[in-house]
Amino acid sequence: MALRPIIILPDPKLRLISEKVERVDGALKKLMDDMIETMHDAPGVGLAAIQIAEPIRLVVIDVARKEEPPNPQVFINPEVVWSSDERSTYEEGCLSIPEYYAEVERPASIRARYLDRGGETREILAEGLLATVLQHEIDHLDGVLFIDHISKLKRDRVIKKFQKAAKRVGDGSHVL
Repeated sequence: MALRPIIILPDPKLRLISEKVERVDGALKKLMDDMIETMHDAPGVGLAAIQIAEPIRLVVIDVARKEEPPNPQVFINPEVVWSSDERSTYEEGCLSIPEYYAEVERPASIRARYLDRGGETREILAEGLLATVLQHEIDHLDGVLFIDHISKLKRDRVIKKFQKAAKRVGDGSHVL
């Protein structure tokens, strides 16, 4: 396993629409393991492959609490097939938008269809935090960031802040 660098806003790759995974093989399983290690090291509760510059429909999630053993889950080609009318709001953050958090409202429950680590088709009824994280990560696969769910004014401020930081890093005068 290996840690992978996480790409940061305003990297244009974050807006790519990820390609469907055609087959589950050893290389994909190694990528899954690298993603889980990277997510845990960050630390985060979810990571989409595009966040490590791999534009494929692959997500890893681990919503285990700190006092619980890790319980990483892998979702290949995940898609929401049902969502509840009931809504919930969580303060979301993103490993690709470090140290920025905002309240985001999403469906409280979803049913998602995906392939598991072995390539088998599965469905999951996700509620609470898992539902939020899964929707957040599926959004990444479609080039959507959680800041796209907040007001345009707040979103523009965040993007501008990260663009300025990227320029400072680019000229060598400041490192994040």
